[in-house]
Amino acid sequence: MYTKFYGLTKKPFSLIPDPSFLFLSQKHKKALTTLQYGLVSQAGFTVITGEIGSGKTTLVRSLLKKIEVQCEVGLITNTHSAFGSLLTWVLAAFNIESTASNKADQYNAFVKFITQKSNAGIRVVLIVDEAQNMDIQTLEELRLLSNINTEQQIMLQLILVGQPELVDKLNQPELIQFSQRISIEYHLTPLNYEETEQYINFRLKVAGSTENIFLPSACAALFYYSSGVPRLINNLADLALVFAFAADKKEINWKVIVDVVRERTIGGIKRFEGKICLIPNIAEIEKLRLALLEETGVDISKSR
Repeated sequence: MYTKFYGLTKKPFSLIPDPSFLFLSQKHKKALTTLQYGLVSQAGFTVITGEIGSGKTTLVRSLLKKIEVQCEVGLITNTHSAFGSLLTWVLAAFNIESTASNKADQYNAFVKFITQKSNAGIRVVLIVDEAQNMDIQTLEELRLLSNINTEQQIMLQLILVGQPELVDKLNQPELIQFSQRISIEYHLTPLNYEETEQYINFRLKVAGSTENIFLPSACAALFYYSSGVPRLINNLADLALVFAFAADKKEINWKVIVDVVRERTIGGIKRFEGKICLIPNIAEIEKLRLALLEETGVDISKSR
């Protein structure tokens, strides 16, 4: 709707994980390097965690595009027990055809697949996204799958990607053998203000923009309300473009961001409680000014 108005070729803040929009902040670069190192070093278990919307899935998608030809990759995204047993997920992830209905036969089918790939010099990599949804029993079953490996040869590599609750589960006494097998781990934290501004401008550039549509005051407000979480930045920035387009504004300042947050708050979203006033007044605006100045160094009283 607004892309032509702003000279864009596509939406810059879509919520769909798209590797072409991957912004490699220092922390995201470390996370991606950690994933790649886990593959190169043939680590048995690699664990990547981060808050909701921090960019973990986009990193995984990027990794899948860069992965070596010598790897056979399976990706599991539906990790809730309601979607079936672990072995059913695993066989489906690698497109292994099997009529087996019991776990023993399913396991044998997977071992046969692994062995064939290993004999051909191909490493098998299983990536489990949203792994925090797995229960203790399923995680233990996943560990047992790694018994396929030997001291001399890693035939199956596992990469677990999930929210911080995954770490809590892995630290439980029942999974001590699992946690001891984790070779590499990394926790992805939200963006800081400088990275948030770079992230916004980067995505606009990828979408075809030649201008910095979001003024520094808008970037500061986006950081303040999103706490640097990429998915929430995308959500607010996309709505800001809609609001500004409706008002025929070519540039977006902090006031547009506040309008977006206020509308979402009125609509029932509770995330911004304590950070937004439904009826803005001088005192509330001054409170926002001081908060932005403290967190970002941007003084909105001197900005448009």
